Amino acid sequence: MLAAKLQTEIQNKVNKKIAPLFSKYNLDFSGLESSMKWKPIVLIIGNYSSGKSTLINEIIGTNVQRTGQAPTDDAFTVITSEGSHRPEEVPGSTLINDDQLPFVKFKKYGEKLTSHLCLKNINSPKFADMAIIDSPGMLDATTEKDRGYDYMEVLGEFAKMADLIVLMFDPHKAGTIKETYSAIRNTLPEKSGEDRIIFVMSRIDECDNISDLVRSYGTLCWNMSQMTGRKDIPHIYLTYSPDVTSSIKASDLWPQERTELIEKIFAAPGLRLNHILEDIDRQVNELQIVCEALAEFTQRGRKLFRKIGKVTVGLAAGLFCFGDVLTNSLISLPRQTLISSLRGEGFSITNLIVPLIFLCGTLTIGLLVFNNFGFKGLLKKTLSNSGDLVKLDNEYRRNLWNKMAGATNKILQNINARDIWQAHSSNLNKIHHFLDEDLKKYYDKLRS
Repeated sequence: MLAAKLQTEIQNKVNKKIAPLFSKYNLDFSGLESSMKWKPIVLIIGNYSSGKSTLINEIIGTNVQRTGQAPTDDAFTVITSEGSHRPEEVPGSTLINDDQLPFVKFKKYGEKLTSHLCLKNINSPKFADMAIIDSPGMLDATTEKDRGYDYMEVLGEFAKMADLIVLMFDPHKAGTIKETYSAIRNTLPEKSGEDRIIFVMSRIDECDNISDLVRSYGTLCWNMSQMTGRKDIPHIYLTYSPDVTSSIKASDLWPQERTELIEKIFAAPGLRLNHILEDIDRQVNELQIVCEALAEFTQRGRKLFRKIGKVTVGLAAGLFCFGDVLTNSLISLPRQTLISSLRGEGFSITNLIVPLIFLCGTLTIGLLVFNNFGFKGLLKKTLSNSGDLVKLDNEYRRNLWNKMAGATNKILQNINARDIWQAHSSNLNKIHHFLDEDLKKYYDKLRS
């Protein structure tokens, strides 16, 4: 109850102070918004024969998902306990239109995904405060056209929401599936933290002997090193389902980490608040570096404006005083210059006409020079090396900029000369205050 209250408090604070800034800079807020509004999520992914559905049925205690060695379910299935106010099965078309659920953002992927998305409402107290998402089995050769939607992009969106991701393999396809490679190499590192991913080799009872298991395990470790680009391999849970094993001696022959795996899954809700704060911290820092870059650019723009402005004002003042003297000597107009009229007694308002023309014309030309040459030159130079706008003095900052440089450049490409007066520095102060004061306060509450 206390966790739910704190989650609501965090959500209200972020919506009030930070969400408007995400909107202002055209940055995606939907992932962060969805992660704050619902219950903890465990995402189960893997190839179609890796034992995902068998594990889910075992965790729930009943056969909710179909099982088999051929593809049996090609839908993203959300399994949770929502109470009697929801039917036993909720179609995707309802999920993507319910603002109380975190699935509204999936509407953009179209009908093909919607028809392969559903929620199963089970009667289980254990799932009142958590949800498991079963996913379509990963395939070795598929195209966006085959599924009708971008599977990897959708998987990434679910990964952003998840508090724990269980990536399952089987001994027969130990990390050789093409989509598995894409997920480990690109999608999961971009969308989720490494600490939220656990790796499982399931169905190990189907190995012929220990030597066969060692070969499969070694193959998986090798493939994972190629996929992650790392030599140090994370822990891989070795497990099988005791209810469906075909080996009568499995309990004696094979290692079994089923209990530890299930305990890890049920421990996921306890990490929810910490993950929410991590997500907020990460995305607000992304917002901050974009704001930093724009604040620096506008500061440079104002500096250039003042530089051109000083020259323009000086030239305008000189022409206001002596421009009519020049025209008088060249074309005898005006008959009486401003200076000569001020020295004598024949001053009239008409003596200001030519000086004011020079004044306004010079200021206008100066403004045009800034807009068409000064500002555009500054913008072109900046876009050629936008990383110069921010301090990249450590690896974290460099990685952050690499991720947000594209979004920053997109904003810069659409910026106008008048935008140099926008209050990016003020927005930056708001972000600093949120990170240094508000977010720190919530971290302290979690520790206490």
